[in-house]
Amino acid sequence: MKPKFQEYLRTLLLLGRVSNLPTVWSNCLAGWMLGGGGPNSDLVLLIGAATAMYIGGMFLNDAMDVNFDQQHRPERPIPSGRISLGEVWIYGMGLLVGGVLVFGLFSRTSLILSIYLFTSILIYDLVHKALIISPLLMAMCRVFLFLVAASVGATGISGLTLWMSIALGLYVVGLSYVAKSESNGGALRYWPCLALLAPVGLGVLVNKGEYRPAGNVLAVVVLLWVARSLYFTFWAPRKNIGQTVSLLLAGITLVDLLALGGGSFPTPVVFGGLFVLALLFQKLIPAT
Repeated sequence: MKPKFQEYLRTLLLLGRVSNLPTVWSNCLAGWMLGGGGPNSDLVLLIGAATAMYIGGMFLNDAMDVNFDQQHRPERPIPSGRISLGEVWIYGMGLLVGGVLVFGLFSRTSLILSIYLFTSILIYDLVHKALIISPLLMAMCRVFLFLVAASVGATGISGLTLWMSIALGLYVVGLSYVAKSESNGGALRYWPCLALLAPVGLGVLVNKGEYRPAGNVLAVVVLLWVARSLYFTFWAPRKNIGQTVSLLLAGITLVDLLALGGGSFPTPVVFGGLFVLALLFQKLIPAT
């Protein structure tokens, strides 16, 4: 590849924050499996559409934050001149609309939920710097992604799927609260971080019978991962909120595996692979 193309490709990867894609894929896989699964071709289309909408949302995030980045993050791709604002808008909207159109191929429910996802992404991108409730908006994006993935499955959305999506959303609320404090420099409190434990509590409650042993082990794993992640913000000699946020983002894959109660082979291996992949990607492309 030519140097200019390599540089442009890396710019696109930075804009899309592609290091977080394994967590998007794990949301899709977990939601789809809870929705009854189905043909692998459906899973491929689901992951492709979700990937497009995630990257498109991240592109528009930078497009709408351009004034803030010019003052506070001039190294970002748009203010640094590596890509034009117009290009980012075209790519972002194209990917978002394309994802919605693909979801519309599955069912009316999938289409409606993908429109909700589309709307949540746009609202978050537009107001996340201004509103204190932006962590809730980010959580809604993940909730709708999880639900649209379940709607693609053979049996669709169940009560369990809905509860698991809410637990995931609460985890993202806690994560986003920490991330927001990094960008605005506000004081961090412990109590909002308790939302990170919602999947642990729900996992212990719903994983019964044959799923209980694996579910309890995974609950402990998620609990320990949350504690390790928060260490870098609350207890480390040198506070590193960015490290906490990156680790918590990778932990979404563990939350998804907990939602499945561990599943049967090769499910734990697949989600474990996505977890490792998220950590590896973060070494190449910043997660935030």
